[in-house]
Amino acid sequence: MKELAFDLEERLISHAVRVIRLAEALPATAVGNHVRVQILRCGTSPGPNYAEAQAAESRADFIHKLKIVLKELREVRVWLRMILKAGLVKPSTILEPLIQETEELVAIFTKSLKTASGKRS
Repeated sequence: MKELAFDLEERLISHAVRVIRLAEALPATAVGNHVRVQILRCGTSPGPNYAEAQAAESRADFIHKLKIVLKELREVRVWLRMILKAGLVKPSTILEPLIQETEELVAIFTKSLKTASGKRS
């Protein structure tokens, strides 16, 4: 279990670094600056929140923290789609791997929450 936790934490850190690099590539316009602040906020949050979940004080606390991770990842996904549709970063192909990784992380944490909550799919 510890190995999986470490792998997920590292994956979330790598995801955050990719979001940071993307934010730096956004244009220095009013729109670019607004999007940069928003995606940096939600894109760098899942890793630290997951680390907090690993030290949860109860099952309910663990589930709550995982919900925050998932919520932030879903927000990143929406910002990435907006960046893509608005053409804020060119070429758009550089966004596709980050969008795919975000989708995979959303799927992992959706499943983790179902498991932790004892819910069946």
